[in-house]
Amino acid sequence: MKIAIVGAGGVGGFFGGRLAAAGHDVRFVARGAHLEALLRDGLTVRSPDGDFAVERVRATSDASEIGVSDFVLLCVKTWQLPAAIEALKPLVGPGTGVVTLQNGVEAPELVAEVVGREAVLPGVAKVIARLAGPGVIQHVGGEGSLTFGEWDDRVTDRAQRLRDALTEAGARGVVAGRIWAELWAKFLFVVPFGSLGAVTDAGFGELRSRPGTRRLLADGMAEVARLARAADVELPDDLVESTLAFIDRQPAQGTSSLQRDILAGLPSELDAWTGAVVRLGDRLGTPTPVHDVLYEVLNLREERARTARTQDGDEDGEDGRTGGGGR
Repeated sequence: MKIAIVGAGGVGGFFGGRLAAAGHDVRFVARGAHLEALLRDGLTVRSPDGDFAVERVRATSDASEIGVSDFVLLCVKTWQLPAAIEALKPLVGPGTGVVTLQNGVEAPELVAEVVGREAVLPGVAKVIARLAGPGVIQHVGGEGSLTFGEWDDRVTDRAQRLRDALTEAGARGVVAGRIWAELWAKFLFVVPFGSLGAVTDAGFGELRSRPGTRRLLADGMAEVARLARAADVELPDDLVESTLAFIDRQPAQGTSSLQRDILAGLPSELDAWTGAVVRLGDRLGTPTPVHDVLYEVLNLREERARTARTQDGDEDGEDGRTGGGGR
């Protein structure tokens, strides 16, 4: 099976590494020092489930050198999507499955506008992984699974092939019966937590233990649940309560990537997270007062950070953390 990984950071490196170690023909689209290390030293994945390495890695900065693939795992962050979508074109042929793994609910449609809905398998990555250095991925936690499905929830041979390949490679592949509900359920978790954490510079522990911030978390989640219903996506009635219970089980100091990026003055996924809630609320006629405030405050902070980067000569906003344009 030929699999292209677009975005060779934490998520792409982890799943691509697992698949490559299992013998699949995996090609990484990477850049900079990360690309050089992959070609020179291979890929190392450090994991609580056991470290492993891929000694000979096939990687390039030019997706056209890879050609049409059976599957593409699109693992870049949302602000990197425009360039990544352009890179998809030479990778996609009849029958290719493009798995979108961005946090949020808008990325599948953006990708489908270029490659067609029939090619897109919306997906959710359930893993905490980061680029620890050029050629090195640190798997921090999470179950290490990919949940994905066809746009219309049909059960297809190609989805089952990818599921089996992931599971045999030591990851967990799950073909969702209702993939849009999966995307919205994760959206309901990451956006209120990430946005409120970025505004307060607080982790799980403080946000869940203070009555006021816990109430804001619950109210923000309820806003997303109402949006999902307005978009004809059915979510469990107890999803807000079960998501709060999930937050109660997380490490007290845990924070979101959105929070860390904004507080560091780096490009973030604010527009695709909080901004998407505000946009969808306007479009669907569903009030989102908690997210309206959070987005305005954080957008102002981001504008100031962009101005500072421009004045420092970093006009393109690249931060170099992934080296491969990945998550």
